[in-house]
Amino acid sequence: MSAKITRRTLLRGAALTAVLGAGGDALTTLSSAAVGPRLHDTGCDTLVVLFLRGGADGLNIVAPYGDDYYYKLRPSLALAAPRSAGKLQSACLTDLNGFFGLHPAMAPLIPLYREGMLLPIHAVGSNDHTLSHFQAMAAMERGLAQDGTGAVSGWLARHLDVTAPPSPSPLRAVALGETLPASLRGATGVTALNTLSDYRLMVPAGTDGKVFHSEERMSALENTLNGMYENTRAGSLSMPAKETLHAIETVSKLDPAHYKPSPNAHYPATGLSHSLQQVACMIKGEVGLEAATIDVEGWDTHVAQGSDTGWQASRLADLAGALAAFAADLGTRMQSTTVVTMTEFGRRAYENTGLGTDHGRGSVMFLLGGGIDGGRVYAKWPGLGPDKLVGPGNLHVTTDYRDVLGEIVERRLHNTALDIVFPGLRPVFPGVVRV
Repeated sequence: MSAKITRRTLLRGAALTAVLGAGGDALTTLSSAAVGPRLHDTGCDTLVVLFLRGGADGLNIVAPYGDDYYYKLRPSLALAAPRSAGKLQSACLTDLNGFFGLHPAMAPLIPLYREGMLLPIHAVGSNDHTLSHFQAMAAMERGLAQDGTGAVSGWLARHLDVTAPPSPSPLRAVALGETLPASLRGATGVTALNTLSDYRLMVPAGTDGKVFHSEERMSALENTLNGMYENTRAGSLSMPAKETLHAIETVSKLDPAHYKPSPNAHYPATGLSHSLQQVACMIKGEVGLEAATIDVEGWDTHVAQGSDTGWQASRLADLAGALAAFAADLGTRMQSTTVVTMTEFGRRAYENTGLGTDHGRGSVMFLLGGGIDGGRVYAKWPGLGPDKLVGPGNLHVTTDYRDVLGEIVERRLHNTALDIVFPGLRPVFPGVVRV
């Protein structure tokens, strides 16, 4: 990095996304007080939200094999019922409750389901009828019934704002990805980054070319930051510079380049797994992480969707493998972690001529964590008969996604201001959290 270091170089949005580096010594001394309150002291969970962008086909993720119309509507795409004669078991659904079955590519999650930590929620969604990706995502990320007038900030941002501690961690909320999702729009102190090692603040070497040691590096760093923020009080670090230095120290403490997952955690070599490993690193590093978001692309399966193999199956294998590794990595820390997977809408009940599925309505959410009342499927099943579908053949939405999120926000994150987080909602908790 050149000597002309600007604040813009260091900041993305309102938060620093940097790691002190350049080889040599790294900062290793960071007091726990500097990080802010730790979540196990407050009793709140760390919330991890995965948004499956494109409209994931819930009917083939958690398939209603007990509904005869499922096979009539999807003669090519429907998955074989559990233990179907003449079928390899690896190509059959895994039975969940005698009516629903889990896609075979998601087999890594079955142990978590049996332990009661995984809960699929079916026929869930918003009140969006446009079937537009943009409008459906806008509604869901803003915490609204449908897109239109209403709050412009994100539901997760509003939750963070009304529960902000006096001294929040610089890594209180992190978006893993290129951009900040709309759910975090309006929040202060949110960090967006691809990886904890993406950004490094390079401290220039001395005139003789020597490498600074830790104390010298810190002094040089403070001088750089003071100049950057135009501090006018000689001998004291300005508040913005202190906040920047705090963030650098916090990320440096994690040492993400040398992070080693738990021995029984086997992350697939994918972008999603890498992002979840970064989240695990922050949780185990106890840096005050309260919320993390990850975008998972590739769910718009209009053509060649596949059944037990193919496009969708590969996406599901990635999702399941990454989540299983994440849970294994955290171990007992999953007792204070809640993972949510959500998507803007589901797919049409019947397959199209391109052996895919078009935009629909109801889909599936997954909840994962020690505080989740799992080991079952939550569904007010509307049925797939011609008199049960809505619009041009869509699964009816019988559970409002905001009721699910609202229960998590109140009972796992200890925030009762649901009228602020989800404006206009009169919550009816579905009972997805252990009490």
